[in-house]
Amino acid sequence: MRVVISGASGFLGRRLAQWLTENGHQISRLVRRTDAGPGEIPWDPKAGTLDPAALAPHDAVVNLSGANIGDHRWTDRYKQVLISSRVDTTGTLARTLAALPADGRPGALLNIGGINLYGDTGDTTVDEQAPPGTGFLADLCKVWEAATMPAEDAGVRVVRLRSGTPLHRDGGYLKPQMLPFRLGIGGKLGSGRQWMPWISMVDWLLAVSFLLERHDIAGPVNVVAPQPVRNSEFTKQLGAALHRPVIMPIPTFALRVLLGEMAPDTLASVRARPGVLLDAGFTFRRPGVREALEDALYDR
Repeated sequence: MRVVISGASGFLGRRLAQWLTENGHQISRLVRRTDAGPGEIPWDPKAGTLDPAALAPHDAVVNLSGANIGDHRWTDRYKQVLISSRVDTTGTLARTLAALPADGRPGALLNIGGINLYGDTGDTTVDEQAPPGTGFLADLCKVWEAATMPAEDAGVRVVRLRSGTPLHRDGGYLKPQMLPFRLGIGGKLGSGRQWMPWISMVDWLLAVSFLLERHDIAGPVNVVAPQPVRNSEFTKQLGAALHRPVIMPIPTFALRVLLGEMAPDTLASVRARPGVLLDAGFTFRRPGVREALEDALYDR
């Protein structure tokens, strides 16, 4: 397949581009530089500009763009950055795809999103049929998904990837945990009872590849492992994988001081089930968190 990737220089984009290339696909990267080189397509999502002819020869587009959720405190200004970095990129891609003739455009748009769309689900298991929840991240995910509608209305197969946390020591949820856990001062967050919607990196890559090929799948897809764990169990397994004690829980009040408005979403419980993937026959290579953490930490 010929695949365009937005966000190809990011944590997930670099790995997906390498994975697809190693598996025989041809990759083009969207870049914001005007001096695009071979295999690159210039665009300006803030201005909403992208040459439709540059997308036309491809089979699919994978959009992974978006500012990092945990890079800064959620000031009003940074919350707007989080929204615009997702909605501008998604909207530009969706409108550009819609402007192309049906027989001369990529047939699919796989658009990254967040499992946080469901809000805090407590102990209730949710699949793709569950309604959206509340909170900043849930609201962000709703407008993010809505930005794909021009492409869907034009007949493009749109897959909305409601992604959990892909595990790898170099980014995502794990990277900021590495130092405190290696120093023996890592611990559960708050009560530790909240469910964590994680997924191994290899299963995330396999799932995206699977969804690129499955022309019969469209709409929301929970890209999470089939065995969610509570934060206390995740913390225990991470400590065991690093051969470090887990003795320093971080109380809720401390998280509220450290994280501000981000704290409620950090402590939210999302017990999500990958219903679409399981029903479609997708096989998880690392369904358990212990094996996924070994992979994430040691590239096994």
